[in-house]
Amino acid sequence: MRILSLDSATESASCSIIEDNKVLGEITFNYKKQHSVILMPMVEYLLNNLKLDIESIDGFVVSKGPGSFTGLRIGAATIKGLSQGLNKPFIALSSLDALAYNLAYSNGIICPILDALRGNVYTALYIFENNNLKRISEYMIVSTEDLINILNSKEKNVHFVGDALYKFKDILQTKVKNSSFAPVHLNLVKSSSLGELGFKLLKKGIYDNIFDFKPFYIRKSQAEREYEEKNGKSYE
Repeated sequence: MRILSLDSATESASCSIIEDNKVLGEITFNYKKQHSVILMPMVEYLLNNLKLDIESIDGFVVSKGPGSFTGLRIGAATIKGLSQGLNKPFIALSSLDALAYNLAYSNGIICPILDALRGNVYTALYIFENNNLKRISEYMIVSTEDLINILNSKEKNVHFVGDALYKFKDILQTKVKNSSFAPVHLNLVKSSSLGELGFKLLKKGIYDNIFDFKPFYIRKSQAEREYEEKNGKSYE
């Protein structure tokens, strides 16, 4: 089975192709590139250099969020288009799941954090148990202060990973007991990690419905919040 995986949840963009238990190729950019401009050229470049046709892909994986509203929509639209055009299945998984999987086989709590602005982070808590990643909390958007309190109440080793470390590593290192931090190269959402998780599900015949799926934002967009404040009713 051969799958194409795409991540556009954050400022970085990543594309990979996985065949059975092998990563055939992966491209990641993390430098001021617009997802709308770069995603399809990345896909085409990867396929061309692997001498593969898009028709040879058996399924697709995409990050569903949380993360950048615009990035997630572009990624979802790209994969939906490919899935529908080729009549191949796709599955969407959390960008936090993929980040946590970067630290597979860690002992203790794995805590991925993505910058949610205004001193907040997107996060969830995980453990790696019986060779599987297991989420032990809800997906959350919390302040760093609240996250520190949550983690210290667990009284376990905590392993942080994610792009929010660039902002919050110092305070987390000071205030969270028994904490450790992923190396720089693991702090991006890797499409290969996302793809490995999605591969297992697609192989079991588990996939998303193209007409029902929508990105998972956790919080409403600024436009939705402004509409509700102005009109006194839900954007929905």
